[in-house]
Amino acid sequence: MTDEQAQPGGELGLFIYGIVPSDVEPTPDAEGVGNPPGEVTAVRHGELAALVSEVGLEEPMGRPADLTAYQTLLDGTAAVAPVLPVRFGTVVTGADAVEDLLEAHHDRFAAALDEFEDRVQYTVHGRFDEEEMISDFLAENSSAAALADQVRGRPEVESREQRIRLGEMISQGVELRREAENRALIDTLTPYAVAHAPRPPSSELDAMNVAFLVDVDEEEEFVRVLEEFAEQRRGLIRMRLLGPLAPYDFVSAHQLVE
Repeated sequence: MTDEQAQPGGELGLFIYGIVPSDVEPTPDAEGVGNPPGEVTAVRHGELAALVSEVGLEEPMGRPADLTAYQTLLDGTAAVAPVLPVRFGTVVTGADAVEDLLEAHHDRFAAALDEFEDRVQYTVHGRFDEEEMISDFLAENSSAAALADQVRGRPEVESREQRIRLGEMISQGVELRREAENRALIDTLTPYAVAHAPRPPSSELDAMNVAFLVDVDEEEEFVRVLEEFAEQRRGLIRMRLLGPLAPYDFVSAHQLVE
């Protein structure tokens, strides 16, 4: 019995992670997607290379572990070399298809890699403390505060309309404050970033969610200024910084070929 007979549907393809300069070598311990994780290799053409690993063409992709492996590889690469992320889940039939992709878009990929040399992405995410946010809102909005006094201590059935109206007012207040905080964050960090890309909120209590493209020479100052910004909002907003990352929000190989 052959291997193919023993493993129906066992045909292999190549999962593509990102495009890098041709001199980039995957580290020996780099792990790809799949279970067990695939070995990451490079397919080269001209000045370019694609980071790839073998996967079964019928193997389901999209497990949390797969997405983590994809991001870990790209973020680790971005720390040492420019990288153009390829959309998660992109699988081709083999090395020839990868070489065809690199050849067809060689100059555009190479120009983009030059542009992102020594630049990384940082993503700033903040979430309001619900109690502090509502307290601040009621202190600043007398109409909402009066409505809150009306419903306090009353059964929900009796005060349903007022509670709905109060909830709408608070939601509007959070949205306006979110817009203001995003603007303040962008204004504060723009001098230390090459570009920024606002991202949609991931929850109703999101205070800010913005990606920044930063020159590696400015990383220290960028982080220092952000820490000062966060300190001024301590208690109201819980902030976290993700990075350095691959420039997901600023460029991808797919954007350059579509």
